[in-house]
Amino acid sequence: MPDSSRPDVRSVRIPPRVGVAAGLLIGLVADRAVGDPRRLHPVAGLGRAIGLAESWLYHDTRRHGVLLAGLCVGTAWTAGELVGARTRGAARVVVTAATTWSVLGGTTLCRVGEDMADLLDDGDLDGARALVPSLCGRDPEALDAAGMVRAAVESIAENTSDAAVAPLFWGGVAGLPGLVAYRTVNTLDSMVGYRSPRHERFGWASARLDDLVNLVPARLSGLLVAALGGAPGRSVGAWRRDARAHPSPNAGVVEAAFAGALGVRLGGRTEYPHGVEQRPELGSGPAATTADLRAAARLSRRVQVGAALVAAGLAVGVSRRSGA
Repeated sequence: MPDSSRPDVRSVRIPPRVGVAAGLLIGLVADRAVGDPRRLHPVAGLGRAIGLAESWLYHDTRRHGVLLAGLCVGTAWTAGELVGARTRGAARVVVTAATTWSVLGGTTLCRVGEDMADLLDDGDLDGARALVPSLCGRDPEALDAAGMVRAAVESIAENTSDAAVAPLFWGGVAGLPGLVAYRTVNTLDSMVGYRSPRHERFGWASARLDDLVNLVPARLSGLLVAALGGAPGRSVGAWRRDARAHPSPNAGVVEAAFAGALGVRLGGRTEYPHGVEQRPELGSGPAATTADLRAAARLSRRVQVGAALVAAGLAVGVSRRSGA
């Protein structure tokens, strides 16, 4: 006879938002363990879907760009809602964890940065240049060793927010819909939000939407950098003094906070395929070195863990407020 004193695991209820919190934490552990898959990455499939939608909707107007953003983000949110509504208990934890892992990019970001530092220390400039497209959209051939270090540190700083803190934050606030909708917004911005002749008007809505959804996560990232970077005064000082001069309302916050934490100077001449920009200086130290690049990767990892804990707390807090 079954032991009636032992609980039936099938009867154990996991409050929905507690399941989300657990899934977010497990998803970060999965990303830390395996990083991004080399093939068949879910975000690559999302990019192909967005590319197909762009081919249908493209006209050189803002209105058509609004239609693209609305269609893609609305579809992603609805899909997240439908899947979330059909999962319960442990299944919700598993689905949330798998989705979190698929939308995070922090571990691969840090690994590429560290690989670049190794190549530069070995004097392999060509090998380091080959990694530049994995980190940012700058022209690799226009970068010397110092330029690649600076580009990598700035990319790690900005993408710690975009590829880790922001998806975790929106997952904590809105669960599965928040995870997939945020990644859709960010992918839209990377595909059509750049200032190119084709996308200057059509990509306006995607770029502005990305700015909007990253306002809070970027500032959360800045706070976590200040708290975990070992130099809170320098981080906050650089943030307050320098971030507002950056053309991005969000990237400047995180890059300035990283510059302060690392004690380096970022910014300056920045060459993209679409043209050259003179970025404001962030921080007041010397130019970054490969040692600083490795330190940026270590700091990014700490910030990602901090963001996961904040996101889990947000999820549980929503659960308690809603009575779930």
